[in-house]
Amino acid sequence: MKIVADANTQSYIVKQLRSDGHDLIWIVEIAPSISDQQVLAIANDNQALLLTNDKDFGEMVFREKLSSYYGIILLRLDGLTTEQKCLIVSSFIKNNENKLANTFTVITPTNIRTQKLSE
Repeated sequence: MKIVADANTQSYIVKQLRSDGHDLIWIVEIAPSISDQQVLAIANDNQALLLTNDKDFGEMVFREKLSSYYGIILLRLDGLTTEQKCLIVSSFIKNNENKLANTFTVITPTNIRTQKLSE
């Protein structure tokens, strides 16, 4: 699966997803100081799922109605170990790969919520 990881995505999650075989672009490696709008554009241009820790993306797609055709995953995994975070993210993407297009998903330590984005 194609994934764009926002600059705030932890390196160990990036490493895990690459190890899982995903085609992953990490914003830190290509343009670490670009705007959120530019990050979203890169994800859309690459037909990629966007992975982030930044709640501003929810505002962008729900209030500002900016499009994310390939989906966004917002990680809110504070308090978990590195291994737990990697396992949760890796397993979720593996098990839901074909269901993530045009969705906004929030992953917390106790819950996963997915909402369809308007087309």
